[in-house]
Amino acid sequence: MGRQSTMQDSVRDSRSRARRFLDLLGPGLVTGAADDDPSGIATYAQAGATFRYGQLWTVVLSFPLMAATQEICDRMAQATGDSFGRLIRRRFPHSLRLVIGVLVALLIVANVVNVAADLMAVGQGMALLHAGPGVVWSGLFGVAILVAVVAGSFETIGRVFKWLCLVLLVYLGVVVVADVHWSEVLRGLLGFGFRMTPAYLGLTVAVLGTSISPYMFFWQTAQRVEELRAQDLGGPRAPTLSQRTPRARRRAMRDGRIDVVTGMAFSCLIMLAIIIATAATLGASGQQVASAADAAKALEPIAGRWATVLFAIGFIGSGVLAVPVLAASGAAGMAGLTDREWGLDRSPARAPLFYLLFGVGIVAGTAMSLAHLDPIRLLVLSAVVNGIAAGPFLLVMMLISRDRRIMGRYANGRVAAALGWTTTVVMCVAGAYGVWYTLAGG
Repeated sequence: MGRQSTMQDSVRDSRSRARRFLDLLGPGLVTGAADDDPSGIATYAQAGATFRYGQLWTVVLSFPLMAATQEICDRMAQATGDSFGRLIRRRFPHSLRLVIGVLVALLIVANVVNVAADLMAVGQGMALLHAGPGVVWSGLFGVAILVAVVAGSFETIGRVFKWLCLVLLVYLGVVVVADVHWSEVLRGLLGFGFRMTPAYLGLTVAVLGTSISPYMFFWQTAQRVEELRAQDLGGPRAPTLSQRTPRARRRAMRDGRIDVVTGMAFSCLIMLAIIIATAATLGASGQQVASAADAAKALEPIAGRWATVLFAIGFIGSGVLAVPVLAASGAAGMAGLTDREWGLDRSPARAPLFYLLFGVGIVAGTAMSLAHLDPIRLLVLSAVVNGIAAGPFLLVMMLISRDRRIMGRYANGRVAAALGWTTTVVMCVAGAYGVWYTLAGG
């Protein structure tokens, strides 16, 4: 009896630890899951099908850079109780705020393109399920997401579709059963597949852009601040780290880092699996990814005739999760920058500008998704646009996070500074090439 009781206690302790771990996952996991939206799936599938294992080194590069930048964003929110937009307002003079405001406006436009691409992908997912014309479903999902979020149901949406995104883990199964050339995988991870060709470098910008997207910076700070607002520590504003006890302060920073690292690890694991799976299947047969149906074929080694269904569910789940994140991130950035109320935890009457921009983003993206455009090409193009836009926002983020007048003792340390500035340089170079590649017709 004693041994049985001990075993039961051990099981309960394990469940309790697992529950605590799941409870602390929040903005980091949602950001990581939203990062593997249809734009990411299409871009990674394109990389695997076109260059096989030759772009796997981007996974090795992306993970530490993604984790570092999102940790900086999370720490900024926890140390100040402010979103990225509000921090820009605090850090920069009026003249520079106008310039950054133009960049935020351009980000909102870029997010509209991404929203349109994701809604088109959701429509294609429904078409793969033989549910009717994809263009109809794109419009219906756009309207439904807008109504659900304005009605205050984003938390439910996020919870449901966050789990649907786990379907993407089926790519790990493909990696196990497909004819993977592991020596080539190792060579790809070490960068031996690198090529100095315009097409290769252009797709590299897209891979980096969909992995380190500027909307992630705004969303990470915004959702963390919304979580902090929900904590009643005796004030109307989000509590800062300095308002906590030393023990609570250490726990908050530890939990935030676990959340961020877990979310970015999940995102990069999916990225790795999709590139390897498509390289071993589509890439091996020389087949290009021109449609969602083509990309779905990468799942056939493990799912057989169910490959299309599983791919469609993953496409739909990741798309519906990403659309409100994309629209809300730019809206929160502009509202914070102009010192207006913002947040999905606020009512439309209390945060009119935020909801106006959010609604315009969804409506414009929905309208664009109804056009007869090539969805896969649009998905990859939106990734390239994100790659171009990331550099300037990283520069702004690094200037804020090093400022001790704003961050106090939580300003960047040596490791965060080194990784953050490395990310900034990498994305500025990638963005410069992305501009040239796009103007050159690539």
